[in-house]
Amino acid sequence: MLTIAFVLSALFLFAAASPVDQEQSMTISLSKRSGLTDNTGIVDIPHLLHEVFFTKSKYENGFKAYEVNTGAPHPLAKGFSAPLNLTRRATGAVALTSEQGGALWQGSISVGTPAQAFTVDFDTGSSDLFLPSSSCTTNCKGHKLYNPSSSSTSVDKGKTFSLQYGDGSSVSGEQYSEAVTIARLSATGQAIGAANRYSSGFSLDEYPPDGLLGMGYQSISEYNSPPLVQTLIAQGKIDQPIFAFKLASSGSELSIGGLNTKLYTGAFTTVPVTTKGYWQVNMDSVSANGKTPVGRVSSIIDTGTSLIIGDTANVKKFYASISGSKDASKTIGPGFYTVPCKSIPNVQMSFGGRAFSIAPSLFNLGVAVRGSSDCVGAIVGGDDGFWIVGDVFLQNVYTSFNLGTNQVGFATLK
Repeated sequence: MLTIAFVLSALFLFAAASPVDQEQSMTISLSKRSGLTDNTGIVDIPHLLHEVFFTKSKYENGFKAYEVNTGAPHPLAKGFSAPLNLTRRATGAVALTSEQGGALWQGSISVGTPAQAFTVDFDTGSSDLFLPSSSCTTNCKGHKLYNPSSSSTSVDKGKTFSLQYGDGSSVSGEQYSEAVTIARLSATGQAIGAANRYSSGFSLDEYPPDGLLGMGYQSISEYNSPPLVQTLIAQGKIDQPIFAFKLASSGSELSIGGLNTKLYTGAFTTVPVTTKGYWQVNMDSVSANGKTPVGRVSSIIDTGTSLIIGDTANVKKFYASISGSKDASKTIGPGFYTVPCKSIPNVQMSFGGRAFSIAPSLFNLGVAVRGSSDCVGAIVGGDDGFWIVGDVFLQNVYTSFNLGTNQVGFATLK
């Protein structure tokens, strides 16, 4: 299910400068190690299936929160298919590394007074911060626990929270406001969840980080409270309402309050957020080997998902354009396809009129089964009417998230 340990790197502090300078932002170095295959390059099928399962559970929670918070259904919810009620599967960031079989990126934050360090996943596909509490009785063993009574800045909000997952379990507990510090940027009165119950997918053997930090918009927050970056902006702790990621096997980092110009080259291509909930933007097209079987579709840019999950019909057309591709729904799982290992396609995704390539080594998730000449492709079909663009794509670009202009930007990595 969820596995992968993360390596925590050093924190770097930079002074304020121009809106796009490295010195303007607080920067956290990241690292990542792979986990979707075994040490021989064979895909870990339970990992892959859980990746889709967990992602769909997360979006189901977000869509529910959006409707409660805004009084209207999310525009993408109509075509959303809830996750199957799967049984628990065995499987197998601020410095960031990846978790959930390569899905999320984690690092260190400090919470409370006196401050206590926790490791959390950074997820642009959700909007809440939660940690296991000292009163947790289910699936929290081995995690570092948050004790509200030991912090002088903890305030009980008198509210509960509950995030449901398709395996029948939940992350649930009490809401608090608290002091939270990330990359030496400190917010006060930040809403956090102190979980007294973790779902099975967050137990230590499957989820090494302590908790999760959402970086979407308030409208998909279970707490209906500003996420941490928005709190930092409102409290004047950062000059620019921007955060940015470089996600890669090495040299990765999260920058808050600006961009690191040393990590990218050339101009940014920016696209507007179409609905302020997720980081939702229009994607122009998806191509393979020069053919463009997929046209304009809605997409969500999600650091908390490792795969690319598209609507079933377009994903079928995408693989139909690739010679030698096969439907692997019966051998790997619903929505999965294979391509010949010897001819991994050149895949591009286009945003704002600019095409960005996915490295073949990233598109190739691994050999389907031992002895096979087929490899599993990183674009997976789902029943939903939109695309979720995870780190298979994001590892190829420098990505900025601008809360001032409500835009996502992509630039070429150096």
